[in-house]
Amino acid sequence: MPRIVGRTPHPSALSAGRRARELDALAADPVVDVLVIGGGATGTGIALDAAARGLRTVLVERHDLAHGTSRWSSKLIHGGLRYLASGQLGIAHESAAERHLLMTRLAPHLTRPLAQIVPLYAPGHVTRGAFVGAGYGLGDGLRRFVGTPAVVLASPSLIGPEETLRRAPAVRADDLRGGVRGWDGQLLDDARLVVAIARTAAGYGASVLTRVEAVSADGDGAVLRDVVTGSELTVHARTVVSATGVWAGELDPSVRLRPSRGTHLVVSSERLGGADVSLTVPVPGSSSRFVFTLPAPHGRTYIGLTDVPADGALPDEPQATDAEIDMLLSTVNTVLAGPLSRDDVIATFAGLRPLLAGGAPGRGVAASVDDSEDTSDLSRRHAILEGPSGVLSVVGGKLTTYRRMAEDAVDAVVARRFASAALPASATRRIPLVGAWPRARLDEIAAPARFVRRYGAEAPFAATLPDGADAACGVTAQELHWGVAVEGALAVDDLLDRRTRLGLVATDRMRSTDAAAAAFERARVEPI
Repeated sequence: MPRIVGRTPHPSALSAGRRARELDALAADPVVDVLVIGGGATGTGIALDAAARGLRTVLVERHDLAHGTSRWSSKLIHGGLRYLASGQLGIAHESAAERHLLMTRLAPHLTRPLAQIVPLYAPGHVTRGAFVGAGYGLGDGLRRFVGTPAVVLASPSLIGPEETLRRAPAVRADDLRGGVRGWDGQLLDDARLVVAIARTAAGYGASVLTRVEAVSADGDGAVLRDVVTGSELTVHARTVVSATGVWAGELDPSVRLRPSRGTHLVVSSERLGGADVSLTVPVPGSSSRFVFTLPAPHGRTYIGLTDVPADGALPDEPQATDAEIDMLLSTVNTVLAGPLSRDDVIATFAGLRPLLAGGAPGRGVAASVDDSEDTSDLSRRHAILEGPSGVLSVVGGKLTTYRRMAEDAVDAVVARRFASAALPASATRRIPLVGAWPRARLDEIAAPARFVRRYGAEAPFAATLPDGADAACGVTAQELHWGVAVEGALAVDDLLDRRTRLGLVATDRMRSTDAAAAAFERARVEPI
C-alpha cells in the first residue's frame, strides 16, 4: 500500500484490502492493548491517541466511519460562548482551546472562520444589540486567552443595515437597524473530519476496521463479527473502550444517558440570497437560544437546530419531527423578507447527543437521570465511566472537544492498565491530521481550491487521478475514486452519505448512485 503523505510513521490510506489484511493479522494474533468500539469522532480520536503512545490499538465500527452522531452536527467548531453564558467556565475554556488547535494546527484545511450575524430590529434593537454584543465580547476574550489570532477569528463588531443586507440579503429591511457580527469556526464536513482522524490513527499503527460489530464485550475483550462475511473472532484486550455515544447502554447497561435530538433543515442557498454567513436568529421567548443558518456544500444551507429529549428506542438514523420542522421555519422566518415554507425544505437530518443527566459526573461515577430536566440545560461535559464488566464508556461531550475527550479516555486507560509501563503522555495536540497544511499557505497547494478544502496537502494527489464524468453537484469521479482507495469506503452509501454529502438530498442520490458504483470498479482496476 503506497504512503499518500509522509507525516505519519506508517501508511494512512484505508481500503478494503487493508481491512482484510488487518482482520487476518488480528485473527492470527488476537491479543491487543486497547480495543475501541465506535467509529465516530471520539472513537477515532481515542484510537489515534492510544496508537500514538505505542499501544497496539484496534478500532471496530459496526457500520461506517461517522455513521452515527458525528455526521449530524451543525458543522460548527464552537468556541464555548454558550457555556460562558451558563457559567460553565471549564467547558467554555476547553471548547475555545480545542477550536484553536483544530483551526491552527490539527486541521486548518477542514475548518474556516464563519461570520455569525444577528440582525437588530426596532424596537428593542439597542437592548438586544448590547446583550448580544456583550456575549460576543466575552467569547472574544476567551479567544484571545487561548491564543487564537485575529487573522484566524476576528473580533466581533456592530455593522450597519446596509452591511447587514449585503452579507445576509434575505433578511427583511423593515425596521432593520443593523446587526452584531461575531465569529466562530466551521467545518467543511464533520464526516470528513472523522475520516481524517481515522486515517491519522491508521498512520500511527491503529487497525481501523469498519463493518465489524462487537457482538459482546467486557473489560477483557470482545467477540467480533465481520458484517461482510459473517465470521466471528474473539479478541483479548487489556482494555476495552466504548465510544458508542447514545448506544453505550447496549454494551454496558449500567450507563444511563438522557439523549437529545438536534434537527436541521436543508434548503437551497438561493432562498437565502446565497449568503456565506450564518444568520443567527433568537428563539422567541428565550434569551440564550438561537436558530442558525449554515452555508454548506453543493449550494445548500442548513438551518438548525433543535434540542429536545429523544425518548424511546434509539434509531440508527433519527428523523425530524413535524414540530421541529415548524419550529425552525417559524423562528428563521421572523427575520426573512421572503418566508420559507415546507416546500423549500429539500431534506432534513437529525442527530442524537449522548448527554449526561443530573449534572456532570467525574470519571468513574455513573450519571443519574432526571426526566424532568430540559435537555437544552444539560451539561456538555464528558465523563469516562467504568461499568461492572470493566468496559470504559466515554459519554457526553461534543464534536469540538473530541481530542480532549480522547486524551482523557486514554489517560484513564493508562492509569488503570498500564501504570507501570512508563508510557508517554498524549501527543495529539501536536499531531496534525492527514492533509493538514498551514492556513496561511493553503493557496500555495497546486490543486483546485475545492480540492484543497477537502484534502489539504493531499489535494494534488487526488486531483491528478484519472478523471471521469461528474457524479452530481460538482463532485468528480476523482473524489469518488479517492473515497474508495484511500478513505475506506466499502459501499455506495459510504461514498454518498459520508465521503460526500450527495446522499442527503434524494434527487442528488439518484443522480449519483451509478457514478459511486463505478468508483469501486475504477479503484479495483486503477489502484492508487
